[in-house]
Amino acid sequence: MNDIGLLWILFSLFVGISLAIDLGVFSKLRKNKPEHDTPPFKTALTWTIVWISLAGVFAGIIYFDMGEEKLVEFVTGYALEKSLSVDNMFVFLLIFTSLNIPHKFQHRVLSMGILGAIAMRIPLILAGVALLETFHWMIYLFGAFLIATAIRMLMQRKEKKIEVEKNLAIRALKKIMPVDYEVKSPKFFIVKDGVRYATPLIVALVIIEFTDLLFALDSIPAILAITTDSFIVITSNIFAILGLRSLYFLLAGIMEKFYYLKPGLIAILLFIGVKMIVAEKIEIPTVLSLSVVMGILGIALALSFVRARRHRD
Repeated sequence: MNDIGLLWILFSLFVGISLAIDLGVFSKLRKNKPEHDTPPFKTALTWTIVWISLAGVFAGIIYFDMGEEKLVEFVTGYALEKSLSVDNMFVFLLIFTSLNIPHKFQHRVLSMGILGAIAMRIPLILAGVALLETFHWMIYLFGAFLIATAIRMLMQRKEKKIEVEKNLAIRALKKIMPVDYEVKSPKFFIVKDGVRYATPLIVALVIIEFTDLLFALDSIPAILAITTDSFIVITSNIFAILGLRSLYFLLAGIMEKFYYLKPGLIAILLFIGVKMIVAEKIEIPTVLSLSVVMGILGIALALSFVRARRHRD
């Protein structure tokens, strides 16, 4: 068996075992906690550290087996996807708020959402890699798309609440079955008078999956600007996704304090978009790309922290 085959096996074991333990532990915690409780801050922090540590261990394996260049590509892809995904958490919060889904049911929706996101990302990544390898000019299209996305984010007004009835995914769902918007249980479907209804949980899940699809169309081209190695893109992407649930519960109460996160993400997307467009003329090393991404993110978080402290004082 070649080295890449062994790495795929190790990656599958990492993800499979860790995900099974994560979902199992959270389920056990839910049974032992009152219904109004959310996963404790300590538990969310522990699992966030675990997922980041697992990504670090796997990065070490990549370094020893594939070398420093692939290590930098993996870390850059992971950092890029992780930073972009934090902005997606604001959308999760808006979805749950708009549908009045209590914290005690949110973990189940997020668990299924993450599994769905993993299943969705892999074929999208493979398709993106195939497009770039077959039609190299697509790099300019991807770059222009990222710049357009950054401009759209810059012009976008702050959304206070999602209009569920107007959501495209929900309109499609309602053509399949009726929807009951009252939250009564953690079930995705209920039966009333012999009729099966979709509950707010499945409504939230559908919107989250649809949102993640749109998000993937932004984030995957950004990672493809770093590398077109499908192994690196898939593993860095999935490792970043796996810890989203614990990170969501860790940050849920302080998301509004990330004042400058969105401008930081806009700057990152602009940088990656320009990098793709000028790639033929100017080669920007991956190490420099990592430094720029981490630098912009660090500045955005530092400025947010300073502003939060001033407001608190």
